[in-house]
Amino acid sequence: MKSKINATDKFISTMKFHITENEIILAVISGLFLFLSFPKHGFGPMAWFALIPLFFAVQKSQSAKRALVLGFITGIVGYVGIVYWITYVVVNYGYLPLYLGIIIMLLLVCYLSIYIALFAAGAYSLRDKNYFCLAVPALWVSLEYLKSYLFTGFPWENLGYSQYLNAYFIQFADIFGVFGLSFIIVAVNAVIFTLLVKRTKSAFLSALTLFLILSSVYIYGYFRIENVRESMNDAPGIEVSLIQGNIDQSVKWDELSQSKIINTYLDLSILNSPQGGGLIVWPETALPFNYQQDSLMREQVNNLPAKTKSWFLFGAVNFIRSKQGTSFLNSAYLLSPVGKIEGRYDKVHLVPYGEYVPMRTLFPFIKKLTEGIGDFSSGETYQPLFMEDNKLGVLICYEGILPHAARSYKNKSADLLVNITNDAWFGPTSAPYQHFSMALFRAVETRLYMIRAANTGISGIVDPTGRIVSQTDIFEADALRGNVKFTKVETFYARHGDIFVVLCFIISVIFIILNWRRRFVEWLSKTFRNR
Repeated sequence: MKSKINATDKFISTMKFHITENEIILAVISGLFLFLSFPKHGFGPMAWFALIPLFFAVQKSQSAKRALVLGFITGIVGYVGIVYWITYVVVNYGYLPLYLGIIIMLLLVCYLSIYIALFAAGAYSLRDKNYFCLAVPALWVSLEYLKSYLFTGFPWENLGYSQYLNAYFIQFADIFGVFGLSFIIVAVNAVIFTLLVKRTKSAFLSALTLFLILSSVYIYGYFRIENVRESMNDAPGIEVSLIQGNIDQSVKWDELSQSKIINTYLDLSILNSPQGGGLIVWPETALPFNYQQDSLMREQVNNLPAKTKSWFLFGAVNFIRSKQGTSFLNSAYLLSPVGKIEGRYDKVHLVPYGEYVPMRTLFPFIKKLTEGIGDFSSGETYQPLFMEDNKLGVLICYEGILPHAARSYKNKSADLLVNITNDAWFGPTSAPYQHFSMALFRAVETRLYMIRAANTGISGIVDPTGRIVSQTDIFEADALRGNVKFTKVETFYARHGDIFVVLCFIISVIFIILNWRRRFVEWLSKTFRNR
């Protein structure tokens, strides 16, 4: 008899092991699918079913704690694939040993994975509810928003960004932004999963509802593209020339290389100058010298507009001296066709551990990460630069992935978005491709042309429908010429911002209260029954 009991116990423990093993495998698969939803190694369609394996894993799990762990595993696998380039940056330009670079990357990955872990725990609590297909995407958007703004925020590759090449679908971003796209993608994952496990009347009703919503989004996209293109046909415009110097970061601040760098930019600009009255754009911190001090190189830069009869926007390090010391700013200058400084924009949203060091007293070793570029101060506000009757909204580097920055310019009547960046830091990793794919959405949200000059690429021109008109390859000295229009198309998202996210927070709170209220009532009834 004892032998039979022992055999049964062994069989049960073996089954539990296999179930646990399968859960982990499913969580890993979801992480891989998330990673493969983004450039340069992945493609957007993966996102539409990336979370289904995680949902199956969560359904099999025995508790919310277990689901939390499974979500964390998904996050670890996914985010290692997405932000592995952090190690490249801190090792090559922060001069840290490889092991420490990997640790820093993994610390960020662990932090980001917390949000997917919380999502998985929430999905576990909601798994048997009829409102699963509504509550789960609302929860995802709420957590994605928190990830994007808590502790300075890290909105890198939110789920909606995976669809940057899905032309008709992304038009919906001018209503509810990228978060609205994320909601629909997660809803599709949830509906497919529900149909696979339940096939009930409510599941089919959810699928029908989502089909109608998704069809409406694509129909809206089709007609919105036509509408926006009509407005582009009638809009005035100019020719632009985006200069990609392809200057290696290791020589960028070398005094012996200054003349060569400036001549590279000047030669490319003169050979590819736009028609009179056009705009030449150089990348972020393109000038390898102090522009505020008189020098031969400053004179060469100031003479370029007159030679080309063009407006000229370029990035440079700026500094302000005060009694407290010297403050460095990451700035963009705009010169008129006669070489007069018409305006300067100072970068508002700095990159933590890239341009300044928060909590340096707690982590003094991370001070090394900014040795290559200094420790910057932030500008005051997103203020457009005036190019006669037109306004330029300048987004420096990381600001190109911030929807609120572009919205701020749109609401101040900007006519053109200009993103200048130096992605040389990223090397031959996925990051330059990811960065460009996210910046593209600022054009859709505001219905403005966006032009982008990147030191090592990707430089490009994106029209107000999110179509990539032209782009460069990375690590090539190049110039991109093209025409842009000054469009005047209003958007709901530019005017009202992330109002949809507020709705998602409300939905999430309501369903959490409903869920825990029932659990509390059940706990009370069990307690009194036991007495």
